Amino acid sequence: MAEPSSSAPSRRDAAAASPRAGEPGRRHAWLIAAMIVTFMLVNYADKSVLGLAAVPIMDELDISNSTYGMVSSSFSLLFSLSGLAVGFVSARVSSRALLFGMAVAWAVAQLPVLFVASVPALVAGRVLLGAAEGPAASMSMHALYKWFPADRRGLPSALQIAGAALGTMVAAPAVTGLISAFGWRSAFWALAVLSLVWALAWWRVGHDGPYGETRTATAVVGGQRLPYRRLLLNGTVLGSIAGAFGASWALALSHAWLPAYLRTQLDMTPGTAATLISAVSAFSLVLLLSAPPLLDTLRRRGLSDRWSRGVPQGIAVAVAALAMTALPFVDARGAHLALLAVAFGGHAIVFPLHYMTTSAVVPPLQRGAVFGIVAASGTLPGLLAPYLTGCLLDSAPSQNAGYTHAFLLSGGVMLVCGLVSLLTVRPDRDARRLSPDTEQSAGDVRRPYLGTQRPGEDA
Repeated sequence: MAEPSSSAPSRRDAAAASPRAGEPGRRHAWLIAAMIVTFMLVNYADKSVLGLAAVPIMDELDISNSTYGMVSSSFSLLFSLSGLAVGFVSARVSSRALLFGMAVAWAVAQLPVLFVASVPALVAGRVLLGAAEGPAASMSMHALYKWFPADRRGLPSALQIAGAALGTMVAAPAVTGLISAFGWRSAFWALAVLSLVWALAWWRVGHDGPYGETRTATAVVGGQRLPYRRLLLNGTVLGSIAGAFGASWALALSHAWLPAYLRTQLDMTPGTAATLISAVSAFSLVLLLSAPPLLDTLRRRGLSDRWSRGVPQGIAVAVAALAMTALPFVDARGAHLALLAVAFGGHAIVFPLHYMTTSAVVPPLQRGAVFGIVAASGTLPGLLAPYLTGCLLDSAPSQNAGYTHAFLLSGGVMLVCGLVSLLTVRPDRDARRLSPDTEQSAGDVRRPYLGTQRPGEDA
């Protein structure tokens, strides 16, 4: 099952597999990377618009906190299911067609509330948007891997994940500016047009690359697949799911309730709240672009995959959980804002790392499907966190008490997830257990297939 990340024969085979393997192919690969970063930026702008427009929408439609929480949670009703389904479809349908279809659906999903401003229209749009965005992260990473060999995936992978942080950084001030200047409907119109423009551009340039699963070297005997039960029930995959679950809980809470919290509890203006949200995203971006290279350096110096990939996931979620739990008890403005940044941005490195640890134990032939399963399981908090927070706000004697309960609940969930990830993610051990090639050398086992390279090899 291992795929040595620096295998010369693998590189020659991959180069021979496509006429794009020369300099023009490399240029097109980076064009694809830029398109996918933009894809993730649009993805997170579409996702965050409801939270940024929460206060004017709630005022205009006269809806309660729990009703708004239900509307926000409806986004996740089909999110996980669609991520799971499309993961299996990805083996038969090109990434070009899949990402094009998702972006068109994003555009359509913004329209219902523009024609009928009502709770049912909001729910219909959010359900469709969730179904279309469920596979976005895993399938765009899958598409990216088709354009870069295993020893050159580190920087593209980091940029793909960073696109999400860029999306929040750019979307928060831009969408808030539109809402303040032209009303909340203008933001929905603008994002519908932006999604459609991206879809048309992608259809023109987004062809599949030469490094698809069927052309990737693998040590699985006879090209056979491993049973999904074995792949999904090993500690590394389960721990990766736990880490993603904890990080996604904070992310869902941030999208749905952080803008409203900043405005109603910290008395911030819309512009100031948007600036702070952008600052949290900038903090996430710095972590994304600095922590993985540092961890890869340590791995090159002999640190095991568990300590260079698994343990940092658990620590990141646990530290964010502790910051979340401390929020209600810290009144000093500066310290409170610092805790907000750690609670809602400190988990960022989990997202690239959980893809890396998952791919370390999964054959390339099954990568798309398992990415879909892991993404579907890890993003279930989007269905739970916004609605539960709304219920806590409505049932508490005051909004301040409601947010206290919500932060404590979130911190507890995240801390459990962080500890599970910390204790169970062991790629080296699980790669050995899953490998069907009992004669595989110990050196190959030590370097199982990673959906990325060691950054020192990415010239």
